[in-house]
Amino acid sequence: MTGPCIDHIGIIVDNMDVSIWLFEQLFGVRPVALKEMYDVGLKIAQIKMQNVDIELIEYTTQEGGLGREVMGSRTGINHISIVVNNVEDSAKNYEDKGVKLMDGFPRKGSHGQVAFFEPESTQGILFEICEHL
Repeated sequence: MTGPCIDHIGIIVDNMDVSIWLFEQLFGVRPVALKEMYDVGLKIAQIKMQNVDIELIEYTTQEGGLGREVMGSRTGINHISIVVNNVEDSAKNYEDKGVKLMDGFPRKGSHGQVAFFEPESTQGILFEICEHL
């Protein structure tokens, strides 16, 4: 039996360099990708673990921005991302089941097409779906 596949777990960090150092010291892993998304105010480091990717996320501005608007300001584990074949179709399917899509989604994310859903409609869990392009 196959089921949904977790693509990554997003973690908001205060200091990207210190967080990368911690993962390297504890687990012997370094990011496979570092991206700056200036349009949404984020710096993202992708770390591949054996069974799931970790996405370290640092805000690049103290002001608002789409990244902070969507994910909030609290550091720590932030969201779970599920990989799908088609973000648009999956988003519509989930909306039909009563889950509310956040304004401005689907859109291009750090590694393909993404969509976030309102935590108020998902028992307080911030879910993202992503489609690798």
